[in-house]
Amino acid sequence: MYNKQSDRDPVGAVVTALVGAGTATSFAVARGQSPWVALGITVFAAALALLCDRLGWL
Repeated sequence: MYNKQSDRDPVGAVVTALVGAGTATSFAVARGQSPWVALGITVFAAALALLCDRLGWL
């Protein structure tokens, strides 16, 4: 129907994932979660977003 993969930007996918996960995990840190766990979640979300972007799943 249309080309889903036109002009894919991996940096944009990673930045979007970092902002989204960072927002959620900063709230969790404010509620008492370990900052290291929050950082791990944020990095994992960015890596997963980059993988999905590379494979064309999003």
